[in-house]
Amino acid sequence: MLNKKYVISTLISLSFLLGATSSPASAQMPEQTKQFQRIEQPIGLKIGVTLGGLALIGIELWWFVFSKTKSQPVALKQKRD
Repeated sequence: MLNKKYVISTLISLSFLLGATSSPASAQMPEQTKQFQRIEQPIGLKIGVTLGGLALIGIELWWFVFSKTKSQPVALKQKRD
């Protein structure tokens, strides 16, 4: 039997999806050009974003790879009959 919370969350998700795809505002948007416009960013901002991204990657690597303690082998005891 399906869980009640699962059914309700699925219905809510579908309603958001249908509401977002069938909104009249998306049909009234003007057509955009096919070319991108270059926006110059300050070098400090570029460096900050790059360092922040590298820091987040480093934290993830540390968390998932290096922070776990190594498991110790378990000594098996033989049962004597």
